[in-house]
Amino acid sequence: MHDRELTRKVRAAVYNQCQKRGYATPVDVLMDLGVLSKQKYEDWRFGRVDYLERVCTINLRKLSLIMRQIRVYAGEKGLKPSLSVYKQWGRNKGSQMSKPLRFSKSGNADMEKWYATHFVEPKRTKSRA
Repeated sequence: MHDRELTRKVRAAVYNQCQKRGYATPVDVLMDLGVLSKQKYEDWRFGRVDYLERVCTINLRKLSLIMRQIRVYAGEKGLKPSLSVYKQWGRNKGSQMSKPLRFSKSGNADMEKWYATHFVEPKRTKSRA
């Protein structure tokens, strides 16, 4: 897939998520694009995969383009960034704390932050206040 086509698909995925739920997440964009399967996402959430990028079906350059285009589009549309915490599923609440999940091979703090950032439509957050 060429960069222009990928950019168009990223923008459409963010737009569609915001229309449905009022927010968009990078992980859901990756699934919408077919870069990340639901099964591989669940494997990562249950801790069977050490980092999310490992199970994405495109190279790191394209992943970086997707992440950048999500931020660019969100900025253009005035979406509010909201940092989320992704923790491992399936741990007993009483016995152990949920383990934080890793998105990138590098573990770079900025990259981890961008994967975990959800972008929220401001009009949706105001109506709930």
